[in-house]
Amino acid sequence: MQSSDLKNLSVRVSNTLSILKTLQRYREDSRKAMRSSYAEFERNKVKNMRLNIKSFLVQCDDTSINETFENVEYTVDVIRQKVNLLLTKFENSSIKEQRKELTLKQAPLISVIKTCIRHHDELLRLHEAMQKVKYQPELSLIAHYKCLDKIQQCEIYMKENFSDELFSVKGVSKYKVRIFRDSDTCSIDAVCALPDGQVLVADWRNDKVKLLNQQYHVVSHCGVISRPLAMCLITPSEAAVALGDHDVQFITVTQSKLVPGRRLQLQHECNGIAHHQGDLFICSYTALYKYSLSGTLVCKLYEDETHDNTGKNHGGFILISSGICITNYCKT
Repeated sequence: MQSSDLKNLSVRVSNTLSILKTLQRYREDSRKAMRSSYAEFERNKVKNMRLNIKSFLVQCDDTSINETFENVEYTVDVIRQKVNLLLTKFENSSIKEQRKELTLKQAPLISVIKTCIRHHDELLRLHEAMQKVKYQPELSLIAHYKCLDKIQQCEIYMKENFSDELFSVKGVSKYKVRIFRDSDTCSIDAVCALPDGQVLVADWRNDKVKLLNQQYHVVSHCGVISRPLAMCLITPSEAAVALGDHDVQFITVTQSKLVPGRRLQLQHECNGIAHHQGDLFICSYTALYKYSLSGTLVCKLYEDETHDNTGKNHGGFILISSGICITNYCKT
């Protein structure tokens, strides 16, 4: 077997192993994000239950100040029954259904992760075996074809599970997001869906971020210092908003209310933003930057000043998945 054949095969093996690892990480990240969203949902449910119990106990305390001794036992019984009822409602709430749903949704992700690990290990062992017998023509040829066969199996599997996602429109509905304090026609430049079904929208013309409930009614809004152009989730209840004039505003959703948090002031305009594995990727109109969540510039990933709107990708819209090892492009 020619050395060039071995070299070409080694390159194919290396590329296949890399893509398998990427697919594995992609599914692991999806599973992690899914579990985080469901955990946040459970925390909110527990928090609401505690608030309900606390509210009821305060109410009991207020109404029982003037109670006589004869009524104390009755009051204790009422409290016990009410608390038990609240706990029963909590146990029978959608948490059980959510856990079942989480298990069902995780199953295909876990299957892909395990299959990727198996294909990766089998191909790696074949490649290592081929290297050991490369000076034995007959064994080397057998190992060569086994490697090719395994690569083909991997490529078929990856094509089925790592192809571009296709989306189809199932319906279109119109909702009003204008509020009485708006001074201009609404212009929605960015949307973020929260795990609980609520939606964040960035109203560019009115310098506001608005929170829509599950019925898509505005239930809260937050003014920002300049026009919001893009938005991404940092946690299941926190978003980072790219403001056109050199700023990134963090906003937290707490009990269906928008609470503005810290604000990063950058040295360039911001017209696109994405969050990936604890880092922020922010576009100006001509460049793409990587930042830490604290606002420290890690590196400039891309720049093209030949036109006003060349920031990666096309005018600042960023698509980042774990399929892209973005840190490899950082130059230190």
